[in-house]
Amino acid sequence: MRTIVWACALAAVGVVWLGGCSTAPKSEAKRENLETEVQTAIQTTKNADPGLQKFFDTAAGYAVFPKVGKAAWVVGGAYGKGILYENRQPVGYCDMTQATVGLAYGGQAYTEIIFFETPEALNKFKTGNLAFAAQASAVAVKSGASANAKYANGVLIFTRGEAGLMVEASVGGQKFSYQPFGTVPPTEPSPGTASTSQPAATTPASATARTPQ
Repeated sequence: MRTIVWACALAAVGVVWLGGCSTAPKSEAKRENLETEVQTAIQTTKNADPGLQKFFDTAAGYAVFPKVGKAAWVVGGAYGKGILYENRQPVGYCDMTQATVGLAYGGQAYTEIIFFETPEALNKFKTGNLAFAAQASAVAVKSGASANAKYANGVLIFTRGEAGLMVEASVGGQKFSYQPFGTVPPTEPSPGTASTSQPAATTPASATARTPQ
């Protein structure tokens, strides 16, 4: 019986992993909502630990996932959408997938911010060649936590739980995809409206206007 349960869990993970989701949100409303969530996540994280500003100022780039959702039992998979910044400018959408089996961190959504120390580390993320090893760890955001935080292999990860709770989330096994703004297809029409042809999306004006300071 236990063998069957584990087999089913592994199969479920495989379906989620292979099926995947589109990297860019499909509707304009969802894209705008993601941009707003990203800006809020950046600001609340800075408020929790002002020392993080130095990483926002000096990193070659950073990916912000405002809400990573995680299941708690059997299939502890996680998924989140975000926006990638390069030289402090938003350049595209990104998403994260994580598949683990067994009892995982208790199901709370959390924010994850990944800083890239060098252009080489950033490019590794953009080309889909970044994946965290099983032992990878993140720094839980709290006042002063950034003071002793250091890059490892050009990458530094911070996490913060919803409602401001300190979260040391498991980031082992996370994999990422990236889609530049210039390659994002037109948004889907809202239900009940006629489909119209739109030019390929470029950098969202709202994202550009709200570049973190």
